[in-house]
Amino acid sequence: MRTTDRTKLLTRLQKKLGVEFKNRGLLQQALTHRSVQGESRDDETMASNERLEFLGDAVLGLVVARHLYELYPSNSEGDLTRIKAAAVSEITLSQVAGKLGLGQYVHLSKGEVTSGGRDRPSILADSLEAVIGAVFLDHGLKKARDLIVKLLRSPLRVIARQQHEKDYKTLLQEVLQARHKSLPTYRLAEVSGPDHDRTFVMEVRFARRTLGTGTGKSKKEAQQAAAKQAVANLADEREA
Repeated sequence: MRTTDRTKLLTRLQKKLGVEFKNRGLLQQALTHRSVQGESRDDETMASNERLEFLGDAVLGLVVARHLYELYPSNSEGDLTRIKAAAVSEITLSQVAGKLGLGQYVHLSKGEVTSGGRDRPSILADSLEAVIGAVFLDHGLKKARDLIVKLLRSPLRVIARQQHEKDYKTLLQEVLQARHKSLPTYRLAEVSGPDHDRTFVMEVRFARRTLGTGTGKSKKEAQQAAAKQAVANLADEREA
């Protein structure tokens, strides 16, 4: 992409974010995926967004934790932890980034573009965290906090009302489809109780491993519980 075209793109994104960078190089770096390094001579020394992603993740966690602490003074530590985990998850961040159209601004290798990288949840979520890290470095914590609260205001309301829990089977399917281009399978592990009051235990499996186990009064309810556990486990693995 020509320099003038890239400059126009960055200007457009800054307007969407409501942030004008003093150091545009930080924004450029925040939108540079590691796949471009070494793709051409011009990109050999280009820094990827991984360090900014690391910083942005920390800033995001702090801001969301404080925001929830102030917004829900009567909620328990457990409630706040669950809301925060959902708010900073790959699923939520990729949805927010998608609404921003962030994928069109990320500098990817030709191979990543061809394989659908602009719509990949992991790339979108990581790039959004990197942008947050860049805003923090360029403008400080207050501006980063204002941006995070603006971007996550609507998702936080939904999460706090637990509306995100309506269909974990769909969420899990979206995550695995995006990451691995494949779908999970469900297996009935156990049935107990009399005919009029049965309890079902379902396992959700992927790539020869059990991602989650759930219990319910119907197979469908147990599948949802298993998918919910699987989504949580995958989020924990990403944070590790």
